[in-house]
Amino acid sequence: MDREEVLDSIKANVTNDNLIKHMLATEAIMRALARRLHEDEEEWGLTGLIHDIDVELTERDPKSHSRLGADLAKELGASEAMCHAILCHNEVHGVPCDTPISKALFCADPLTGLITAAALIRPDKSLSGVTTESLVKRFKEKRFAAGANRQDIASCQDLGIGLEEFLTLGLESMQGIATELGL
Repeated sequence: MDREEVLDSIKANVTNDNLIKHMLATEAIMRALARRLHEDEEEWGLTGLIHDIDVELTERDPKSHSRLGADLAKELGASEAMCHAILCHNEVHGVPCDTPISKALFCADPLTGLITAAALIRPDKSLSGVTTESLVKRFKEKRFAAGANRQDIASCQDLGIGLEEFLTLGLESMQGIATELGL
């Protein structure tokens, strides 16, 4: 898969800038996870980038979300492992996350929301002042960024990564592309 081709396809299918930023953030976290776990950084990164390509296309039928996304990814040259990860990140399909890449996408996806929310409550609306300690505190506040499923984020332990390390990895990944994210 070619990253520029993937981005062009995303821009053709997604109009919401925040959704695109979410996919860029997920890509950054997936790349960091791949490095940490000695996996294929390009494959993992592109999986994170393309995983929600179908959200707007399936908004009238959310149960088809990720099934269409996996099909679109396959058309762009995604591997079977990538398509499986995209498919199973939506629990409605009942497809188990049984591979490292699928487990990684499952926990990275909601982490972007927690980290973004932590930046947006800061006076400067920036990732630069967010710390792991503040994320740990916010993680424990169930009403803060309620859409960021804590159980899904904590499933990072299925990859052999502790929660605090995962929060740090995610934060540093997103800080590395803060300009692209507008944070």
